[in-house]
Amino acid sequence: MGKLTREAVVERALEIGDAEGLQAVTIRRLAQELGVTPMALYWHFKNKEQLVVGMADHLIEDFEITPDGSRPWQEQLRELVGRLVRMLRRHPCAEAVLEEVDKMEVPAFLRVWDTALGLALRARFGARESCLITRYILQGAIALAGGSVEHRRCVPDEERAEHVRLKRVRFQSLPPDTYPNIVRMAVPLTERGDAELYDTFGVDLLLAGIESMAARLDG
Repeated sequence: MGKLTREAVVERALEIGDAEGLQAVTIRRLAQELGVTPMALYWHFKNKEQLVVGMADHLIEDFEITPDGSRPWQEQLRELVGRLVRMLRRHPCAEAVLEEVDKMEVPAFLRVWDTALGLALRARFGARESCLITRYILQGAIALAGGSVEHRRCVPDEERAEHVRLKRVRFQSLPPDTYPNIVRMAVPLTERGDAELYDTFGVDLLLAGIESMAARLDG
């Protein structure tokens, strides 16, 4: 193979992590996958901690935005959150990477964090509220990207259909006098739905709260 690049190592690490979980990513495993000796990887990453930093940096660069003082803060924050959710959905291991990594060692994370704080300050939130907003954004995006079981699981259509049918039957068998709305909405409650709509609606809900609070500050 050609010259082994840092990017190639990180991308293969993410492929393994997405398929098998972050615990499956090791220097020895990567060397085997890339057809090199472990020593060859040490030129780029001396240990797994450095590798995870590289993985995090690569992931965050995928949704990073450039601050633009000419654009409304709402528009930029919505773009940032939407891109974050899409990145998390594309990479199942991303949540584990972001939890494990020392964020002070990840330049891309610090840039995104600084950008988000700046947007919150532009909305006239105070320092404490701005810090809370950035935390809620990250946790909200992780929850949105996780979605429901039906969104996450890669199972055969037949198995998914049976799972949905049984769940719908359970909802419909509830006492209608006690749970009238669950019984009435048994079908939409169990539908898999459209992932893009799920994400867009979720981002709208998350951002609507921030925008509503910002509007009260202006008032």
